[in-house]
Amino acid sequence: MKVQINLFATLARYLPAQVKKDDCTLAVTEGTTVDALLRQLKIPGDQVKLIFVDGVHADRKSILKEGNRLGVFPPVGGG
Repeated sequence: MKVQINLFATLARYLPAQVKKDDCTLAVTEGTTVDALLRQLKIPGDQVKLIFVDGVHADRKSILKEGNRLGVFPPVGGG
C-alpha cells in the first residue's frame, strides 16, 4: 500500500533518495505503524515532536492505511 509522507524542517533529510520532493509517496506493508515507518527511515526518536495522520494528531502506535498522509515535525527551539 502507499502512503504520503511529509517530513518537515530538519527531518526532510531522512527522506529516501528515490523519493521526489514534490511527491513523497512510500510503499509500506499493510499494518505498518507510524513508529515502524519512522524506524525504517532511521529517524531518531528524540527528533520527532508532532505526528499527524490525515491532518489529525496521531501517535507512534497509529496504524497506517492506504492513502494516508503522514506529517512529522521536529521539536522547535527559539526564544
